[in-house]
Amino acid sequence: MTDATRDQLVARMRPFGTTIFAEMSALAARTGAVNLGQGFPDTDGPAAMLDAAAAAIHAGRNQYPPGPGVPELRAAVSAHQKAFWGLDYDPDGEIIVTAGATEAIAASILALCEAGDEVVCFEPYYDSYAASIALAGAVRRPVTLRAHDGGYGFDPAELRAAFGPRTRLVLLNSPHNPTGKVFTPDELQQIAALCEEFDAVAVTDEVYEHLVFTDADAPHVPIASLPGMRARTLQISSAGKTFSCTGWKIGWICGPRDLVSAALRVKQFLTFVNAGPLQPAVAVALDSPPSYYEQFRDGLQRKRDRLCEGLTAAGFAVLRSEGTYFVTADITPLGGTDGVDFCLALPERCGVVAVPTQVFYDDASAGRHIVRFAFCKRDEVIEEAITRLRRL
Repeated sequence: MTDATRDQLVARMRPFGTTIFAEMSALAARTGAVNLGQGFPDTDGPAAMLDAAAAAIHAGRNQYPPGPGVPELRAAVSAHQKAFWGLDYDPDGEIIVTAGATEAIAASILALCEAGDEVVCFEPYYDSYAASIALAGAVRRPVTLRAHDGGYGFDPAELRAAFGPRTRLVLLNSPHNPTGKVFTPDELQQIAALCEEFDAVAVTDEVYEHLVFTDADAPHVPIASLPGMRARTLQISSAGKTFSCTGWKIGWICGPRDLVSAALRVKQFLTFVNAGPLQPAVAVALDSPPSYYEQFRDGLQRKRDRLCEGLTAAGFAVLRSEGTYFVTADITPLGGTDGVDFCLALPERCGVVAVPTQVFYDDASAGRHIVRFAFCKRDEVIEEAITRLRRL
């Protein structure tokens, strides 16, 4: 390897240091602040799932599971996709289990992109997206979600301009982190039409599929369910958000055999396999009755409403969250002009940690005035945060 080649490889990942989530969680621990930065729940998931995990451990399911995932989990994912979204995936060849959605996204991008290929994505984007695209040697083509009328939207002309002859895939996250946006059927149709026109694959991050609130403008619609899109979509989700087990890191990819096979060939050299005794437990969770999913959504919606009330009373201009664990807010009414500076000072000012969203944009100016708060916390934690925010 020449020195020039080595420098080029090292430079590719140089922009990616410690994640903003780790930095802000460390700041919360150091200052004793209420951590509304990182999106992890502070309660456990369904008791039946936890009991199934313990039973699997004691039953000796502690060695390597099959590479694509344990059969009962793949079967449960298949049943779930058909029951909720009307999508029929063969558990033997069209579904693989991954180390969370993060690995699923990385494996998909690395499998499908060559150096110089272009990836259309919507900013602000989850930070692992940019890192995975860089690892593949591909090029980001961001389309900005701009705050307007209390929510977020994109310019169809900007979306079309992002596509070109080198476009290989579209990376779509809906419901969307960090904005809480749910892409409408019309928006999804625009994306699907461009995928077909430019022969691009859609890789969809749908980990918040069951967290679309009742006052959202549209329900969650997987783009794979649109005409012609199943054959060109890798649909990704995970157990962490829906079942409050983010530390288990169990995700999955569903899609046509050729695309899933390509992702599996990469995945086997990333983690190989993971979480053997936890996979059958997630299969149990996926078999939860519809009431579980409804109560889960309704509980988070109440938390969202309470935090939004508190943020508004503290002086923030709150942007509408249609789903996910998060709500974003404009700091301009409080005199803020830079989200990073604002969030770094917030623990000392009032004892609360939030995340600046400008770090998730290529065009940082579009998000410089917006910060993100997580409401996937116990009621008493949210109430304490609201009490502290009154000090602003």
